[in-house]
Amino acid sequence: MRNVYSASDPKWQNMDKSKFVLVQTEEKILDATFESKPIGFFKDAALRFVKSKVSIAALVGIIITIFFSIFGPSMNQFGYNDQNLDYINLPPRVPALAQFGIMDGSRVLQNRRVDGLGDTTRYPEGCILRVFNQREVKGVQMCDIEVDYYKYSGVPDDINFWLGSDYLGRDLWTRMWRGARVSLMIAFISVFVNVFIGIVYGSIAGYYGGKADMIMMRITEIINAMPQLVVVTLFILFFGTGMVSIILALVVQNWIGTANLIRAQFYRYKGSEYVLASRTLGVKDRVLIFRHILPNTIGPIITRAMIAIPGAIFTESFLAYIGLGIRAPESSIGVLLSQGQKVMQQYPNQVLYPAIMISLLMISFNMLSNGLRDAFDPTQRGV
Repeated sequence: MRNVYSASDPKWQNMDKSKFVLVQTEEKILDATFESKPIGFFKDAALRFVKSKVSIAALVGIIITIFFSIFGPSMNQFGYNDQNLDYINLPPRVPALAQFGIMDGSRVLQNRRVDGLGDTTRYPEGCILRVFNQREVKGVQMCDIEVDYYKYSGVPDDINFWLGSDYLGRDLWTRMWRGARVSLMIAFISVFVNVFIGIVYGSIAGYYGGKADMIMMRITEIINAMPQLVVVTLFILFFGTGMVSIILALVVQNWIGTANLIRAQFYRYKGSEYVLASRTLGVKDRVLIFRHILPNTIGPIITRAMIAIPGAIFTESFLAYIGLGIRAPESSIGVLLSQGQKVMQQYPNQVLYPAIMISLLMISFNMLSNGLRDAFDPTQRGV
């Protein structure tokens, strides 16, 4: 065992220096090497995002919807405005599912006279699938019947409307995916314009501060003080209906939230050491804003954009529902809902599928935005 000496020990004063031995003179003492590649902010966010099964399912649903909105209208022989009054209000029929009793083109007709079921001019041969609920009403035998509505209407066997047809004989499959395309285009374009305006406006206000910030923020408060629904409605009434008018109406106020977010982020980062060092070296304000500070706000911007998309879809659908949407004969989800609710009791399929579509879009974008928000949360980095 080696002897241990303290500095106050007198023996230390008389110790022969030759007895000291230097250790590790031949070894290089280095920091431990990384066993894996360094992970950047966006890669770390992506790793956290893919762990959320709900967000992944929502993203897959959105991708499928976008795919069908692009290619769905061309999957059959009908155009979105092809009209045929011989094919009005037909139920859905998909040959591959008809053998399982699903979407087979059948419909129940109530309160039919039993003695009239043999009339082939009214009930073509083979159109009656079953007779049930027979009863006597004031001495007359009545019943309900399930019919093949395509044969009942005289539609050829090679004609199939996968989601049915509307009051003008137009194919609802084509119109629904065409409407989804229009609604998504309105949502994406309006959100992109809102984000662009908000980034530029908020960056200038947050970077320069002072009087410029005070004046710019007062302007946003004046614009934001007006009720959004009233502003959008008046805007549509003044400029008319149409895709461009709806996009502009959605841009009137919706950029303010993004501007406030960017302004807050600039106040947070513009006093950082690396920004001060760049300014000292003579970097221009434009470069400082868009190259050094703005990249720190990409996460919140993406999250806010994903949250804004379902809001834009809902607003467009609401405007179309009250008659201020896309001009006829163009279609959108809101237009289909507006037309379908008028015959909801007689032909529920005309409102069911657009309602399911807008519900799935709203849920998917909300779930995706929640996943992106958690993924880009800097407090969760490395978790």
